[in-house]
Amino acid sequence: MTVRTTTRAFFDPQTWTVSYVVWDHATRHAAVIDPVLDYDFKSGHTGTKSADKVRAYLQAEQLQVDWILETHAHADHLSGARWLQECVGGRIAIGAHIREVQVTFRKLYNLERDFLPDGSQFDHLFGDGETFMIGTVEATALWVPGHTPADMAYRLDGAVFVGDTLFMPDVGSARADFPGGDARTLYRSMRRLLALPPETTMYVCHDYPPASRGPAWQTTVAAQRVHNIHVRDGIGEDEFVAMRQARDATLDVPALILPSMQVNVRAGQLPPPDDNGVAYLRIPLNALPRH
Repeated sequence: MTVRTTTRAFFDPQTWTVSYVVWDHATRHAAVIDPVLDYDFKSGHTGTKSADKVRAYLQAEQLQVDWILETHAHADHLSGARWLQECVGGRIAIGAHIREVQVTFRKLYNLERDFLPDGSQFDHLFGDGETFMIGTVEATALWVPGHTPADMAYRLDGAVFVGDTLFMPDVGSARADFPGGDARTLYRSMRRLLALPPETTMYVCHDYPPASRGPAWQTTVAAQRVHNIHVRDGIGEDEFVAMRQARDATLDVPALILPSMQVNVRAGQLPPPDDNGVAYLRIPLNALPRH
């Protein structure tokens, strides 16, 4: 809890994702960050168990949702933004560079002609440094590309929600080998975040903890600068890039990247159904590089 807002985290153990509700004490207006739509790969069923916990909390606290914020188009889970919006309202927003991601994945999936890579699937596209309100609390959208071209962090009330740009100090940093990703750009984005006041609370979107601890998602800028295994103070850009590129070359393709991206570039909307009333996910064969 900070002076003007409360932050409540929701950890999804299936995808290692942390979603957040942050709300203004003065007005009980809220933002939801990175909600998850459940997806069972074996059966092809979607579900709302994870997002339902967020919805239940919003209703129990009698919160009015102003925003549903995506830090980027995730490759490890389907977005629950559209389902949650249908339940509780709010405007779905992401960074303006989502258009670049949409161009890439429209081509990969050969999406329907009606799908336009113009960001219009979202209610709002943030520019770098743009400010917006959650009730009476001002927030700032920060463009932090490198993991993807469109990553955003959201700063408000002494805290920053960094998405996949940084992980907990003992886990390090996000991969930079997705389409449009770049390790050098990622380093500069991380250093931008680490230039925030040291007492700033930092909330991460994923945790992949070592065996010695359970899941965690809250740290500080100061702790990251001292302890982050990939980007602590003293690790230079060239050293980081060499490490990140070598590490990324060993990583598997995320299990849900192909199902998730065609939903997430649509702001969490499932693909339009065929004439039989069934929606289908497309799996391009032999199209993604593999390690």
